[in-house]
Amino acid sequence: MLRVQQNATSVNDTFVTVQCHGYEKQRKAELRVMTIQECYQKMGADYEDVLKRLYSESMIRKFARMFLDDDSYPKLEDALKKENVAEAFRAAHTLKGVCQNLGFTNLYQPAYELTEVLRAGTLEGSKEWFDRVTEQYNITIDAIRAVG
Repeated sequence: MLRVQQNATSVNDTFVTVQCHGYEKQRKAELRVMTIQECYQKMGADYEDVLKRLYSESMIRKFARMFLDDDSYPKLEDALKKENVAEAFRAAHTLKGVCQNLGFTNLYQPAYELTEVLRAGTLEGSKEWFDRVTEQYNITIDAIRAVG
């Protein structure tokens, strides 16, 4: 019988235990954690621009992680499902502002376009822009989650 177990003692220390026919061996596994600058590069965002506003990598990392708890995207999604243009506009506008402040240019652009469509008071054209927002939102949160 072969059994593999992964044990993490910290973000950078991961040990893999392999058991086979009563023998057990443990070794340190290499784990590569993404830096916040690599995160911005992966999502297609503007790290240098946000660095001018937040001044340090640790502040950027802190606020980027806080984005994972931001509720503007779920509110936008819910409002669009309910066809509530006013609530969708507020949520899109909030998301756009957060993205601009954090330098998430990849997500800011489609959020901006969606905001402008909704500003007209109609849902016409919103689905296409929401699909683009969703695509970039997923890229953004996946990249942030990979940061150590």
